[in-house]
Amino acid sequence: MSDIVISGTGLFTPPHQITNDELVAAYNAYVERHNEEYAEQIAAGEREALSPSSSEFIEKASGIKARYAMYKDGIIDPAVMHPVFDATREGQTPEMVTMGIAAAKEAMQQANKKPEDIDLVIVSSTFRQRDYPGMAVEIQRDLGIKGAAYDMGIACSSATFGMINAYAALKAGIARCVLFVNPEFTTPGLNFKSRDSHFIFGDVATAAVLEPEDSCNSEHAFRIRHTKQFTQFSDNIRSDASYADYCFEDLPEDRPFFKQEGRKVFKELLPLVTQFITEQLAESQLEPQDLKRMWLHQANINMNNFAVKKLLGREPEGNEAPIVLDEFANTASSGSVIAFHRFKDDFAAGESGLICSFGAGYSIGSLLVEKV
Repeated sequence: MSDIVISGTGLFTPPHQITNDELVAAYNAYVERHNEEYAEQIAAGEREALSPSSSEFIEKASGIKARYAMYKDGIIDPAVMHPVFDATREGQTPEMVTMGIAAAKEAMQQANKKPEDIDLVIVSSTFRQRDYPGMAVEIQRDLGIKGAAYDMGIACSSATFGMINAYAALKAGIARCVLFVNPEFTTPGLNFKSRDSHFIFGDVATAAVLEPEDSCNSEHAFRIRHTKQFTQFSDNIRSDASYADYCFEDLPEDRPFFKQEGRKVFKELLPLVTQFITEQLAESQLEPQDLKRMWLHQANINMNNFAVKKLLGREPEGNEAPIVLDEFANTASSGSVIAFHRFKDDFAAGESGLICSFGAGYSIGSLLVEKV
C-alpha cells in the first residue's frame, strides 16, 4: 500500500481585517453607553458596571493583534456589535461554502489536481451555518467533483480530525484522492459585548488535498508518517446553541455564543497535549528535537509557548513553532493548518514536522509528516 501524502494546501483570507485598536474602540464605546443607560441600577447594586478593555490587555492575554472577518462594519459599530449580513435563503450560497471553495481551489492547484481526479470531499469545521444539506455536498457540486462528500466536526480539532479521516479513507481504499475543506466562519458565534472573549476569533478557510504517494505529482507533498487522536470530555469550552432553541422561553442571552473557563483549560489541557505529542513521537521513534517544525493550534500564544518549551526543554528558536494568531487570531480549528500552509516551503526531503490541534472536547489531533 502506497504511503499517503498531503500534496497541496490552500488558504482563504477574508476581505476585512480588524485590529485590536478598532475592536477596543467599539467595545469601550459600547461599555460607556451601557453604563450610562443602567447608571441607576448599577448605583443600587442591581447590575454590575462593565469594565473597558485595551489593546495591551488583549495582546498580553492572547498574543492576538488583529483578525480577519467576512463582515466588519457591524462588529465595530457600538450600536450593533455583531456581523451584519443576509440570512442564506434556499438557492443561495452560504459564506462557509464560498470560503471553502476559495481555499479548495488553491489546494487543488498546489496538488496539480482537477475535479475529475478527486472522489471524496470532507468538510470539517467547528462552526456550521447549516445542518443539511451538507456543505461538503454543495462544495462538491460547485467544483464539479464526482463521488461522495460529507460534513464533520470536533470543535477545535476539526481540521486535524478531518485530515485524519481523509487519510483513513485513502488507506482503506474508500477513495483515491480526497479534498479536505475547513471553513471557519467564526465571528457570528462570538459575543462582541463580552470583555473576556470579544477579541478571540477570526474568520478563515483552509483546505488540503490528500492522495497516495504513487499518484502524486506535486513539489509541495508531505508524507504522513503517523496519525494520532484523543478525546476526553470537558465542558470548559462550550456553546449550548441548538436547533431546538425555538422550543424554549427565557434562554440566557449568551446561549448561542462561545464560552470558556480559560484557566481550567490551560491547567487541564496542556499536560494532555504535551503527553500526547511525547507519546506520538515515541511511537515513531523520534524525539521533539528531531522535528524541524511544530505547526501547533493557534488559540493562545501562552499555551503554544508553554507546550513547546515543555517539549523541547527550552524556548523555541526561529520558526520551530511559528505563530500566526497575531495576524489571524484564534480561527477555531484552522490555526495549525494556516501555520503549515504558510511555513512548509523551506523543508528539504526527509525533514519532519508535526501538525497538531487541540481544544474543546477536550480533543487533540495530530499528523506527523515528512517532506517527500
